[in-house]
Amino acid sequence: MKPNPKDHFSKQSAEYAEYRPRYPKELFAYLASLTSEHELAVDCATGNGQAAVGLADYYGRVVALDQSPQQLAHAPRHPRITYQIGKAEALGVAPHTADLVAVAQALHWFSLDEFYAEARRVLKPAGILAVWTYGINCISPEIDTLVREYHDKVLEGYWPPERSHIIDGYRSLPFPFRELTPPAIEMQAEWTLEQLLGYLRSWSATQRYITATSKNPLNLIERALRKEWDTGRNTKRVFWPLTLRIGVVGEHPSAGG
Repeated sequence: MKPNPKDHFSKQSAEYAEYRPRYPKELFAYLASLTSEHELAVDCATGNGQAAVGLADYYGRVVALDQSPQQLAHAPRHPRITYQIGKAEALGVAPHTADLVAVAQALHWFSLDEFYAEARRVLKPAGILAVWTYGINCISPEIDTLVREYHDKVLEGYWPPERSHIIDGYRSLPFPFRELTPPAIEMQAEWTLEQLLGYLRSWSATQRYITATSKNPLNLIERALRKEWDTGRNTKRVFWPLTLRIGVVGEHPSAGG
């Protein structure tokens, strides 16, 4: 397979696997409640398998694809998950066999017309396409301001243009399906400052900054972060609101008229 020109994560695969937040069980329980059968789920652009592992609690088999062998090398092994090198526009799954097609934090990288056609091909009647994304984390007003300035100002010019779709919660992307209204779901973590710094270091724009300048941009905010963090607690609660778009491919009892 040719190298993926939009691969912004292979370089920091180990940090990505270690420091990315974990999706809540509530998310996967909700997705499973939408499908009448639970034979096969397909996780597109699985990365290090975070969504695949959650889906495996509810589906008999999960096919998890990614174009990055480095990312897949850091994905946890699971008896119900089959990891494959592949792309979302060519899933390699038989027609009308998938109950659920899931895309976690990756839809903005796809060739959407091709992907949507492929999702329709592999999903069963009444199958569900679930895509979700999350933006900048929330901790406290002071820390959030520092992280936002890092995101918007320090890393300005180093984000790929597709990042804008994450910021607007995928609302600017076409989604040609009847949609269900999902519940409010958020990710949470109890993190040390070192974990937050590791997470910021895993950002693609941080890595692009380092490559371009041979300097670590986190040095520009780390001292201020440490000052704000020093409140007598080693860990702090971190939140990421999830934005979900749930598409119904065929007839579905929750879709309305």
